Parts: sequence; structure tokens; C-alpha cells
Amino acid sequence: MANIKFSVDAKSESSTKTVVETRGFKIIIDEPENLGGTNDGANPVEYVLAALAGCLNVVGHLVAKEMGINISGIEMHLEGELNPARFAGKSMEDRADYKKVTVAMKPKSDADPELLKKWLQVVESRCPVSDNIANQTPVEIVLA
Repeated sequence: MANIKFSVDAKSESSTKTVVETRGFKIIIDEPENLGGTNDGANPVEYVLAALAGCLNVVGHLVAKEMGINISGIEMHLEGELNPARFAGKSMEDRADYKKVTVAMKPKSDADPELLKKWLQVVESRCPVSDNIANQTPVEIVLA
């Protein structure tokens, strides 16, 4: 299968607010007020968790269909914890990343728990966003 490209265009509206456009959609990224923002949208690291949830949903339903598992929906709770020291310029000792991301997935299904465990393993192995978070992906940032 050939690679496919995804792209977004983004414009800063303030020091904390960014408007991102893709395929005719606008995504507002902002910080909460306690971090200097106007709280007009989720912040970047919240969008990482949201992207993971969205990807797990798509892959979860796709894999369920392939495995013959009836799933009528998936509820998820995602958490990530990071040390803001590097982001804030206070210390360069620790990475700016999430230290760990935890996802609790609750599929609405009458399938056997053992089959759902197998389903979950396949979902995790095939989710592109999970793969990007779990493994180092080269990122090149250049002046345009």
C-alpha cells in the first residue's frame, strides 16, 4: 500500500491561541486561563490525547469488524502526565514529553473478555497515533 499524506495549515492568533485548518475544518488550540490563555480550545497536549482517542476509536471498530466482534461503541478515559520544566525553560534535564499515557478502553460489546483482550492487542499494534507516541518519529522543523 502506498503512503498517504496528511497536512494542516496553522496561524497564530495570539501567544497562546492557534487556529489550524485542514480539509475545510478549523481547530482552535489555546491554553487554559491558568496558563495564560483564553481557554478558547483544548491545548496542544490535550489534542495529543484527543488524537489518540479518535484513532483508537477508528482502529477499534475496524479491527472489531475484521474479527467478527460486535461493538456498538467505545468509551475511553485517557491521561498523560508531563513535567513542564523544559517547556517553561526552567530545566533541560527532563524531556518535554508525556512520561506515560494511560488509556482505559471500555468497548460496548457482549464478546468474551479473552477475545476482547486479543482485540485490544491488535488495536494497539495498528493505531498510527499510538505508534507515533510510543516510538520516536523524526520531526523536522524549518524556517519557511
